Amino acid sequence: MSTAENRSQAAGPRWRSAPRASSFDLVVVGDANPDIVVAGVPDPLPYGQRERLVDAAGLVLGGSGAITACGAARLGLRTAFVGQVGDDAAGRFVLDELRARDVDVSGCVVDPARPTAMTVVLVAGGGDRSILTAAGVLPAFSLSSVALSFVDSARHVHVSSYFLLPGVAEALPGWFAARRALAVRTSLDTNDDPADEWGPSVKAAIAETDQVLPNEAEALALTGAVDLVEAARALAGLSRQPVIKRGADGASAWCDGSLVTVPGRPATPVDTVGAGDSFNAGLIAGLLNGQSLVEAMGIAVACGSLSTRAAGGTAAQPTWSEAAAFVRS
Repeated sequence: MSTAENRSQAAGPRWRSAPRASSFDLVVVGDANPDIVVAGVPDPLPYGQRERLVDAAGLVLGGSGAITACGAARLGLRTAFVGQVGDDAAGRFVLDELRARDVDVSGCVVDPARPTAMTVVLVAGGGDRSILTAAGVLPAFSLSSVALSFVDSARHVHVSSYFLLPGVAEALPGWFAARRALAVRTSLDTNDDPADEWGPSVKAAIAETDQVLPNEAEALALTGAVDLVEAARALAGLSRQPVIKRGADGASAWCDGSLVTVPGRPATPVDTVGAGDSFNAGLIAGLLNGQSLVEAMGIAVACGSLSTRAAGGTAAQPTWSEAAAFVRS
């Protein structure tokens, strides 16, 4: 599909004009890497140097930030991705895949000395998965590499994978505060913490963002809460608006002192990799289109559900019209 055809199919709403000139509706700052997705992996995983056959394997675009950016572009947002890749075949694959999905990558950093991050996703027969990532260039990426002309002319800035990007995490609270002073809305998806430490520094970043978008397990880990309601209440005490992704159960947000839930929609997923990132894209798109939070959560749930129709995080991401029709169905 050509870029022009993609834009035509993605065009649904007329995006509300920003109060000032903006080059992009959304700038995503975060991680990007190839994903090698292996389906039908034996559980437990056998060793002993014996060869085993699996159901399928594929090389696809990965990284929470990259998948969110592709989902937003598919929904019709003018989208840029800013991250760091190596000067290698994996890095060229990442940038080519983003460009092919109408995502601007002119702000990306190509590092000649470090390799592009790589992830292997092992999907067991029951749908559970293990994610193995070689961080490569990611720890070297910092907010000092992000051109302020990109982010300060955007309507919304989203940051992904806090715990994979220590150079971003360190300066993020002040960086978010500076964006807010310029009336740029922000959001943060911390994603999982591979070290399982969930340190207190992340709370300072959460306190400076407009939306924090964890999944349910991440929300519990971030707050030390014992249940969803307690976690949502605790996050609301830190952030202006927590929205918690709940997979097949939809999504919940803390609004006016109570938990508001948008239920999930029936689906038979082929692959759930990246569904939460497509949710992020849908929520941001809905809010930028002037929808209420609950309406935007409905679009976001639709985007997450529809993205599971094919393997990988980007192959089945919906257009705005597809997501809106799914909400109405």
